[in-house]
Amino acid sequence: MDLMFNVSGFNEEKEEFSTSKKDVLKFLKIIGVDSRFISYTPQKIYINNLRFSKFSRTRQATFNKQYPDIEVVRNSLFQKICSKSSKHLALEIEPNSSILMPDDNFIIELIMEPYTRKYGVKLVYEGDYDLKVNPLILDDQVNDIFEGIFSGDGLNFSKKSDEIYPLINVPLDWINSFLEMDNQELIENKNKNELAISFSEFLEDVAPQYKENVVKAAQFIEEKLETE
Repeated sequence: MDLMFNVSGFNEEKEEFSTSKKDVLKFLKIIGVDSRFISYTPQKIYINNLRFSKFSRTRQATFNKQYPDIEVVRNSLFQKICSKSSKHLALEIEPNSSILMPDDNFIIELIMEPYTRKYGVKLVYEGDYDLKVNPLILDDQVNDIFEGIFSGDGLNFSKKSDEIYPLINVPLDWINSFLEMDNQELIENKNKNELAISFSEFLEDVAPQYKENVVKAAQFIEEKLETE
């Protein structure tokens, strides 16, 4: 049964819910939505994982009746981005840690927000912290590797132990496609090395899935070098 609650109970108890984050999340919990798998913003609720969030159409209708001005975003591409990101974050985040966030990075904000409930982390923007978000994306990681090879410096691939990488296996085109659909500002590659970018574009034409394979190969080589 989809509705595991008595909607009429709201009217009987006449419980009032404000538009505060606390009350919105409380209401979601009451109607059976798992807020560990949604991203909260004052204007929109973004579903990270449709199955685990249990945010069915019926529950959405109930939510929209209470909060008609808050949009529920059921974007499948965003859910794919969150799925990719969670594979790294599950290994990198320590429960109840303080995480230093980058300034003005909308996609990072959306991805990290649910981890305040999943792992009890605290997102900070200054001061002391346990871990720091590095917004490195897959495309820049690959171009960094190519740049190091072409310049003769070897593999330019070293992750820091006090950093986490939510977008390290997420391609730029996924990110910008979602941002465009959500009417947000697009992002650009940080790595501007022309030779690396040109080689990446060539590989994109002949082997579209090459990026993650390049990263895996670089990781394998780096691990081998460390053991020798």
